[in-house]
Amino acid sequence: MLNAPTLHVTAMEGKGAYNRHAAIPASGGGVAIPLLEAAARKIAIDAGDRPIAIADYGSSQGRNSLEPMRSAISIVRQRVGPDRAVLVYHTDLPSNDFSEMFALLQSSPDRYAREDPNVFSCAIGRSFYQRLFPSSYVDLGWSSYAAVWLSQVPRQIPDHFFIACCGGALRAEFDRQGVLDWETFLAHRAAELRPSGRLVVALPALDHDGSTEFRQVMDAANEVLAELVAVGTISAEERGRMTLASHMRREQDLLAPFARSGQFEGLVVDHCSTSIAPDTAWIEYERDKDASALAGKRGLFVRVIFVPSLAQALEAGRTPRERQAFADLIEQGVQRRLVSQPARIDHLVGIMVLAKEAT
Repeated sequence: MLNAPTLHVTAMEGKGAYNRHAAIPASGGGVAIPLLEAAARKIAIDAGDRPIAIADYGSSQGRNSLEPMRSAISIVRQRVGPDRAVLVYHTDLPSNDFSEMFALLQSSPDRYAREDPNVFSCAIGRSFYQRLFPSSYVDLGWSSYAAVWLSQVPRQIPDHFFIACCGGALRAEFDRQGVLDWETFLAHRAAELRPSGRLVVALPALDHDGSTEFRQVMDAANEVLAELVAVGTISAEERGRMTLASHMRREQDLLAPFARSGQFEGLVVDHCSTSIAPDTAWIEYERDKDASALAGKRGLFVRVIFVPSLAQALEAGRTPRERQAFADLIEQGVQRRLVSQPARIDHLVGIMVLAKEAT
């Protein structure tokens, strides 16, 4: 049914595609790394020999986790010495390509355990809208660009697929789901953090007026979908089920759970800000003036992050070849539309550092 809740939430494109083409999330997360390092200096560490637990909430295939985990471990090592174990948990949906992540952790020259035999990695395949750890277990949490995804799509958007491109009562319905999911995410993390633990969250953010720099790219992809319906590649019914669960928030939305009493489920705000994340693809374009290369990167960005969710709306009987062709056509269509109108995407990133109150 058109307005029935639907679960259009899935992992990114596998086989290393996300690792190769997720420069935009990487740049946003990179802005928050100094705050992660500061958080690692503030967590309370006991004098025992239990492993220090670091949770990476929403790791995807791991590439964008290497630098933040390496930075956090470096600070922890300065505090606990070389012998105490550090256990890094990477979490994501069960459909995530964990095999690609483990291969990266084993062989990448940038792996965070390369020269540290007392750092250990593991994974949890479960949504972070559920509890993932025992109570008071995690010393330091990190989540970069993952909590932008809602747990479900409350209804479909009739003329677009991107929440930031709709308005009125329909947008309000998504905003309500966003409030519920944000509070659920925070409540679970509050239960999992140790007293005086820290959680650092980075998210693509909306401007105060609700606008986003991603509008041009998403409008281009929306035009491609309309074209695919017109030529019969996908049906109108399939297109009608395509709504992304990606819900960006304003800084005031991130702070809302703390507005009443200054704390939420024992968490207090240590830091909250909105910054501009640099557009590395545009920086390269300014150097080489290759509009085709820039448009190609935009097309791949849409493909690896958003097309897997859109493809869930295709009929179950679609063959793997048809699904592959769908992804190819979205990528190529976005590239074709944007090659003649290169534009910079210095998108906003919202960053929160949350501390669990000591007991």
